[in-house]
Amino acid sequence: MMSEKEINPKQLSPLNLAFIGDCIYELYVREYLVYEANRPVNDLHKESVRFVSAKAQTNAYEKIKPLLTEEEESVFKRGRNAKTGHSPKSASVGEYHTATGMEALIGWLYLTGNEKRLDTLFKIILDK
Repeated sequence: MMSEKEINPKQLSPLNLAFIGDCIYELYVREYLVYEANRPVNDLHKESVRFVSAKAQTNAYEKIKPLLTEEEESVFKRGRNAKTGHSPKSASVGEYHTATGMEALIGWLYLTGNEKRLDTLFKIILDK
């Protein structure tokens, strides 16, 4: 990790976890798309939108929900229930909150160093 400062992901706000999780989620999607085929960047971007929208993240949550541990579900719920102060443009409020919960979960898994678990969940999310 870039910073030498120690942090406890359990003490971070769910929106801080979602902030990191958003980036990690996109990174997994981009890596998946690049490995799938060598194609123009514009095509990669258009394809990535299919995976990172609030609606897509809601569908992703439904795929992994039965596999989540109690602790993972708790982190997801903290993110889902966080007050974002933002209204969604292209998704329902429920989808937006579910996506925030997914991003919080992904951020928490990343910050706790659980890369193997992230890999497992993303194989399911991306149907690999």
